[in-house]
Amino acid sequence: MSLAVRKARRSWRGYALGALVGSGLLAGPALAADAGPPAWAPFLQQFIEDTFAAHPEFAAVQGRHEFDGKLPDWSAAGLAAEVQRLTQARARAEAFAEAGLGAQERFERKYLLARIDGDLFWLRDARMPYTNPAYYTGSLDPSVYLTRPYAPLAVRMKAFIGYARSIPRAAGQIRSNLKSPLPRTYVTLAYNSFNGYVGFFRDDVPKIFAAVPDADLQHQLRESIAAAAQAMQDLASWMKAEQAHATDEFALGADKYAAMLWMTERVDTPLAELREVARRDLKRNHDALVAACAAYLPGAGVQACVDKVNADKPQGGAVDGARAQLAGLRQFIKDKDLVSIPGEEQALVAEAPPYQRWNFAYIDIAGPYDKGMPSVYNIAPPDPTWPLADQLAYTPGKSVLLFTSAHEVWPGHFLQFLHANRSPSLFGQIFVGYAFAEGWAHYGEEMMWDAGLGAGAPDVHIGQLVEALLRDVRFVCSIGLHTEHMSVAECETLFREQAHTDPGSARQQAARGTFDPAYLNYTIGKLMIRKLREDWTAGHGGRGGWKAFHDAFLQYGGPPIPLVREQMMGKAGALF
Repeated sequence: MSLAVRKARRSWRGYALGALVGSGLLAGPALAADAGPPAWAPFLQQFIEDTFAAHPEFAAVQGRHEFDGKLPDWSAAGLAAEVQRLTQARARAEAFAEAGLGAQERFERKYLLARIDGDLFWLRDARMPYTNPAYYTGSLDPSVYLTRPYAPLAVRMKAFIGYARSIPRAAGQIRSNLKSPLPRTYVTLAYNSFNGYVGFFRDDVPKIFAAVPDADLQHQLRESIAAAAQAMQDLASWMKAEQAHATDEFALGADKYAAMLWMTERVDTPLAELREVARRDLKRNHDALVAACAAYLPGAGVQACVDKVNADKPQGGAVDGARAQLAGLRQFIKDKDLVSIPGEEQALVAEAPPYQRWNFAYIDIAGPYDKGMPSVYNIAPPDPTWPLADQLAYTPGKSVLLFTSAHEVWPGHFLQFLHANRSPSLFGQIFVGYAFAEGWAHYGEEMMWDAGLGAGAPDVHIGQLVEALLRDVRFVCSIGLHTEHMSVAECETLFREQAHTDPGSARQQAARGTFDPAYLNYTIGKLMIRKLREDWTAGHGGRGGWKAFHDAFLQYGGPPIPLVREQMMGKAGALF
């Protein structure tokens, strides 16, 4: 499994694209309503259940709370068993002859095979459990028990105690699996994450459950926290010692990088062409930034212009500022009739916990089995070890934060998962891919500006463009770091000079490119969606067809975008 930000780490929930066919949203020659053999549905359902059993922490996030408090078996034998499970499931899926399947089953078969291939790439081909601590950091997150009110506090406290009791075993498996020496950026990620859990377990978790009056539960909580915190402390200490002999050997190499793109996203575009796509979009957005700055601060230069926009900080800080922005973004979507809002669930805003501060913002999405639950949009404060000037610069200006909020909530991840959680395909609800989720969220930023957000104000446009340039440089750095011998320092410079990123964020983003090579998915996902929108709306009302396109696209849940293109257009075609 890739590092995809946890909002994109949703798994599958099954079967039933038939209702989409009936609605016309999946119209196209590949999805006629013919029925396939009855064996496909139980096979797919069994795959889902087997996935939940192998990844109980993932099942709990989806809302299957019979799996609460459990972590996967990350022993060498457990990892080998998971590779075997996926390999056997793939062979069984391949054995279903396409001629014997109905249209919806054929689509789901492609979706399933892509998901299995992606998991096999990270497990078997990239050997991520042995080489990259990012394989574990997201799965260890206990926030489902702490922030999602799916059950009374005492019930969630019992679940957390089970989780905490699982930590020492998991920590031992992580220590056994990761092979020293590790790349220095991986060591930093692991140290910050594991060390962040220590104080969080000891200081923050007891406060969350303090209102539970059961003395025995409180005793169990203290004991389990002490053991879990010590296990994380031991891992953090090990990582700190690893800093002395860390390396810069993180690159996948061109062949493995191309395999990653195909196996995880079904993108087979040659790397040389992808490099040109990245540079072309970087130039497009940079030229737009130059024009916006000329209107906003004539004669001052782009960096001075960006600095002025970022100096206009949100009142009360980033968390309060984001809270203030969400209602307006939601209303704009409704007023412009851009996309359906299929529910009344809420997105809360909070400060990110210490173990999840390697990136500025992310959202925890309530799963499809947790009906009506709120989600939490988390915003990280600056690293207190940074110079004071870097800490102050880390909080974005109001215009930049506006498009971060658009990305995470309206119309980004939160709205996308409102649709995914209601998809007629259980499979599409559970397994939402990286490029689909991040591509949609990033696409939504630019789409909102194009639809009139900010009423043409140049400072608002600068906020959107700064976010776009950040993702463009991720695209360039991902290819450069993993296929062109680009150094982390060179990537950091690109973020500073081409995306006009503050020093702290530039360090974070450059480091992330080493342990999350798939972070080019933000831009390639956006560009594939833009191209699909242009092609689809050409026959469906042009600009007036945007809402229909958005609703149709989101109904799929989250398969690789090339598979969605085949369904919506009736055939494969150019992705960019």
